[in-house]
Amino acid sequence: MGFPRTGARRVRRRAVTALLTAGVALLASACVPGTDGSQAYGPGNGPAVAVPDPAKAGKVTLTVWDQEIRGGTNGELEQLNKEFERKYPNVKIKRVARSFNDLKTTLKLAVSGNNPPDVIQANQGYPDMVSFVRAGLLAPLDNYAGIYAWNTRYPNTLLNLNRVSADGTDFGTGRLYGISQTGEYIGIYYNKDVLAKAGVEPPKTWGEFTASLARLKDRGKLPIQFGNLDKYPAIHTFGVLQGQLAATEVRDTVLGRGTGFDTAATKDAAATLADWTKRGYLPKGANGLGYDDAAKKFSAGDGGYLVTGTWLLADLKKGMGDKLGMMVPPPASAGGAPVTTGGQGLAWSITSRSKHPEVAAAYLDFITNRHAADVMTEHGVLPAVPGTAAERVAPDTVDGQMIAGWKRLSAADGLVPYLDYSTPTFFDTITAGLQGVISGKTSPGDFAATLQTDYGAFMKKQRERHAATPAPAEPK
Repeated sequence: MGFPRTGARRVRRRAVTALLTAGVALLASACVPGTDGSQAYGPGNGPAVAVPDPAKAGKVTLTVWDQEIRGGTNGELEQLNKEFERKYPNVKIKRVARSFNDLKTTLKLAVSGNNPPDVIQANQGYPDMVSFVRAGLLAPLDNYAGIYAWNTRYPNTLLNLNRVSADGTDFGTGRLYGISQTGEYIGIYYNKDVLAKAGVEPPKTWGEFTASLARLKDRGKLPIQFGNLDKYPAIHTFGVLQGQLAATEVRDTVLGRGTGFDTAATKDAAATLADWTKRGYLPKGANGLGYDDAAKKFSAGDGGYLVTGTWLLADLKKGMGDKLGMMVPPPASAGGAPVTTGGQGLAWSITSRSKHPEVAAAYLDFITNRHAADVMTEHGVLPAVPGTAAERVAPDTVDGQMIAGWKRLSAADGLVPYLDYSTPTFFDTITAGLQGVISGKTSPGDFAATLQTDYGAFMKKQRERHAATPAPAEPK
C-alpha cells in the first residue's frame, strides 16, 4: 500500500493459498529459480542467460516512477538510488515521485504515452496491474526472476500477488509482472503518554482494545485519530474490523472464490464503524480531514490510537520518539492468532516499451536484495523479507514491535488482502460507500448490497471469460 494500496485476484486452476507471508519459516515455500512463470521471457527477443551488467549498457537514463514520498521509504530509496549510480556511473536515475493517489491517477497515461518510464510502481490487483497487463503495458519478469533468484528470495505467496494470467484475466496466477520491496500491514499505533494519562494499558485482546475506547472518551481524550478525505484510509480501518469477524471468508472473497460481500461480517463491521463515529471515538468531520493531517494531529498528542499501515512508522517516530508504540490489532483472546489487513508494497515493474529493460531488471534486483533489506530496516521501513539488520533491532522499540508483528502475522497466516483488489472498480465503490457509512448517510445493509453489486457483476464477467477460453491441452 509502500503506502496506501489497493488491488484483488481471481484465481483459476491454481489457487493462491496462504497470503502475504515472509520470514524464514515461509521461505521454504519459494520455488526453484526459473520454474514458475509459464516459460515467459523478459523483454527482448529471447531468454537472458546471464545476469545483466548495466556497466556495459553505455550511457543510460533510467526513468523511475514511484510513490515512496514518505520519510522512511523516501530515505531508503534515495540512498539505494545513489548507491546504484555510484556502482554504475554510466547510469543516471531520473526519479518521479508522487503520492499514491497522484500516481494512481496519472500512471496509466504515462505508461501508454510516447515516452514511457522504464520502471514503475504498479498497484497489485485488477484496477491497475491487471489492466496494465491486458493493455500490453508491462513486461513479464519470469526470466529475470530465474537468473536473479527472485523465486528463492521471496516466498511464493508474495510472488503470486504480482502475477497475472497470460490472457490478462486472472490475478494471482501466471506470469510475474513485478516484485515488491516492502512488507506492510495495518497496525494500531498508540501514544504511550495519552494512554497512561487515561489509565489505559496497551490492550492484549480485541475486547480490551474496544473497552479502552470508552475509557479514553470518558477521560476527555479522542480515542482514535482518523482522517478520510483521501478515501483510502477507511478501507484500512474497515478491513481491520471485518477481518476480526471473518478473516478467511473475506480473504476468499477478495481472491474470487468466496461468497461475496453481502454478509453478516460486512454489515457488522460497517455498523461498528458507524457506531464509533456516533460515540465520538473518531473525530467529527473525519471525511473532511486529510490522512497526513490526521497523522500530524496524532503525533502532536491528539488521539490515543491511529489505525494505519507500517509505512507511516518512520514519520510518526520522528515526531513522537519514545512516546510511540505499535501493535498488531489484538486477537480475540490473549496469545491468540492475530489477523489484519496487509500484504506487500506496490510492485516494482518494468514497462513493455522500456529502452533499457536489462538495466531496469538490475535496478529492481538492487533495490530488493539483502543489502537493500538492511537499508530499509535502518530507515524504519519493513522489508518484505527482513534481513540481518532486522534481527538486530531491539524488541522493545517501536521498530522491533513492527518487525515482531510481521513475523507473528506470517506464522499465523493472519494477513487479509486489501479489499480494493477485488474488482477493477472496487476502489471507487468501497471508498464512496465507506464515506457514506461514516457520515451516516449509508446504512450497513445498503453498503453491503452496493459492494455485492459491484463484486457480483465482475464475478459474472469472469465466469463468462473463463467459459469462453479453451482449456489448455493436456500434456501427452
